[in-house]
Amino acid sequence: MNGLPTAATEPCTRGNEGQPVTATTAGSTGEAARVNMAFIAAIVAVATIGGFMFGYDSGVINGTQEGLEKTFALSKLGTGFNVGAILLGCAAGAFAAGRLADLIGRRTVMMIAAALFIVSAIGTGAASSSFFFIIARFIGGIGVGAASVLSPVYISEVTPAAIRGRLSSVQQIMIITGLTGAFVANYALAKTAGGSTAEFWLGYPAWRWMFWMQVIPAGVFLGTLLLIPESPRYLVVKGREGLALTVLTKLFGAAEAERKVAEIRDSLAADHHRPKLSDLIDKASGKIRPIVWTGIGLAVFQQLVGINVVFYYGAVLWQSVGFSEDDALKINILSGSLSILACLATVVLIDRIGRKPLLLIGSAGMAVSLAVMAWAFSTAHMVDGAVALGGTEGLAALISANLYVVFFNLSWGPVMWVMLGEMFPNQIRGSGLAVAGFAQWIANFAISVSFPALAASLGLAVTYSFYALSALVSLIFVRAMVHETRGKELEDMVG
Repeated sequence: MNGLPTAATEPCTRGNEGQPVTATTAGSTGEAARVNMAFIAAIVAVATIGGFMFGYDSGVINGTQEGLEKTFALSKLGTGFNVGAILLGCAAGAFAAGRLADLIGRRTVMMIAAALFIVSAIGTGAASSSFFFIIARFIGGIGVGAASVLSPVYISEVTPAAIRGRLSSVQQIMIITGLTGAFVANYALAKTAGGSTAEFWLGYPAWRWMFWMQVIPAGVFLGTLLLIPESPRYLVVKGREGLALTVLTKLFGAAEAERKVAEIRDSLAADHHRPKLSDLIDKASGKIRPIVWTGIGLAVFQQLVGINVVFYYGAVLWQSVGFSEDDALKINILSGSLSILACLATVVLIDRIGRKPLLLIGSAGMAVSLAVMAWAFSTAHMVDGAVALGGTEGLAALISANLYVVFFNLSWGPVMWVMLGEMFPNQIRGSGLAVAGFAQWIANFAISVSFPALAASLGLAVTYSFYALSALVSLIFVRAMVHETRGKELEDMVG
């Protein structure tokens, strides 16, 4: 089995005095489990590169739209579809990955996703028409969708319950880091070339190089995936308990490994059949399990609040209300940096106060900040054919937009993915993720593709009012449907 460098016969690494360097966590037996934090940290670091690619591939489109519109002669609807094409691929990738992960493994599917990132990066930069660009973005979307659901579930399956939320939250930090990395790269390329449509290396415009830059992190992701082991929970499901025991021993020590293998085995279906999509239906009632509806609701509301409008259309949005291209790209970098800081706060808080309180705080904060944005945009007026905001209103829009980003990344950004990775019982985790991930990306597609047309026909004020209302409804949904998962073992999840 492939694995990161670690002692093959020891449950932990050793310090200078030859003594085990471990962390401890209480198991259900009351005995201390020996946790190899160095090994876990290395695994998490590799898995979260998938989050970085998720963010980079999603954010790179921001700053390339002028080049796309000029090169392919796109209408506003055409721009929306070229931007949103990746999201249809994401929906397909999330659904397929959730099911494939139960068939061929979490790590194997992530490797396929990494290869698709490379193909997409090359194809989008080289596209000679809108049609070929859309195909390349769709391929990248399959990779993004797969990484979006598998990175968090893989992390949740190899980390201790006591710190699972913190380590799973790193995924969102890497997503935002990828988004910010794309913004920085786009800004640097446009600045150096003299604009996103200006000629750059080898005679190609800068916007094409913005896509080609993705090959570097995608290659790193693919290479490092070869160094990590398969999920032990997947191995038990496939009947490969010897390999699962080996991985769990490296993670938690021999005694804890044996206990966990038994717990995982006992958490599966009574007849020990392999996971299948029909497991999402409660056999007693004949209805879809409530936990599945909760997962779908979390996934959809994360998108209905409009977060990806900021990340996909941020540069265009700020230019439309009077900022220069250079300033708009700088605002994107500011938003990305604030997002990372908010995610770091989540890492500190998620295993202390829990998932549900963070979701409630985020919903309330987003509802207020989005309402302020809607008010600010309602005061916009036309100057020389372009939308403009007054000084006070423009400042209010800028501040509230960044507060909105902070509230989102303190709560719904990381917490939704953490919960999807841990809330489903072992038997239905892959299938539950497939359905919830599919719903998340379909909602993302609907919001992202509709934004240019809605903003043009109804105005930014009405559009942002809808996002504010969605945030308010999400608060009600969380209070009624979401149950806390903090500190619970994956084998104890029910639904």
